[in-house]
Amino acid sequence: MTKHIYIYSPSSAVRDKAAFRRGVARLRSLGHEVEIDEAALTSHQRFAGDDATRLAAITRAAGSGADVALISRGGYGFTRILDAVPYKAVAKAIDRGTDFIGLSDFTALQCALLAKTGATTWAGPAVGEDFGAESGADDIMEACFDDLLSGQGEGTGWRMPAQRGAAVPALRSIHGATLWGGNLCVLVSLLGTPYFPAIDKGVLFLEDVNEHPYRVERMLEQLRHAGVLARQKAVVLGHFTGIRKVPHDRGFGMQTVVARLRELIKVPVLTGLPFGHVPTKVLLPVGAQVELAADGRDVFMVWGHRHAH
Repeated sequence: MTKHIYIYSPSSAVRDKAAFRRGVARLRSLGHEVEIDEAALTSHQRFAGDDATRLAAITRAAGSGADVALISRGGYGFTRILDAVPYKAVAKAIDRGTDFIGLSDFTALQCALLAKTGATTWAGPAVGEDFGAESGADDIMEACFDDLLSGQGEGTGWRMPAQRGAAVPALRSIHGATLWGGNLCVLVSLLGTPYFPAIDKGVLFLEDVNEHPYRVERMLEQLRHAGVLARQKAVVLGHFTGIRKVPHDRGFGMQTVVARLRELIKVPVLTGLPFGHVPTKVLLPVGAQVELAADGRDVFMVWGHRHAH
């Protein structure tokens, strides 16, 4: 099952060239035809080229005819160019069968594209940190990636972590809800702009990295005060990694944040989604209709059969 994978760098510069090379080699070893964008390893300040260079790379990815357009890495850069992204070209590429995949800073493009065109993209791996991981690519991530390429991926399931003294949130089965979200920090940065999707009765998934729980709570509060959380059918939290606790937290942590959020909103808040800045990540169709059900701590999310090409 050889697929054409186009690798481009729309955000931060690739600093770990060894991881990039390992990622490319891994994809090729899986039998795929890998095409590397001409500016993939370009560097300008902290970015993978200046704004015009990165916009041109997105345009080339959209015109590549590839089965998959895969980011080299996240970082920062998309927010700067959201008012110049060729949304129609990207949406047409998706219609023709190119799956755009990424995470972290890629959340900005995913949300903007959803708001502007309604197109579905995939929250998933990047070349360097995932396929090029020094310890080797994660088996589950690769299996999910392979499922997408073969048109077999129809959903995911996971078990919510146990929390002492915490009741499992009641969840009636949810049908026909739009899955959206991604990196919390990037998502919140889009509030009040034309690039923030106006989605009601959706399933909002969130993750982040290197953000202290009080910052996570502050961003969640912004979404709550803006009325975003109350309008959803469910809020699903992935992994929040890289947290550095300090002595004056005095027990304040992510469990505190989640428990408080559950008290403040009537919407079910589910945890443990295998997604974020972690090796074991599933691929999630941002903008697709999903069904969500829970049986105790076991959660199932289904999006049905997506196109194979």
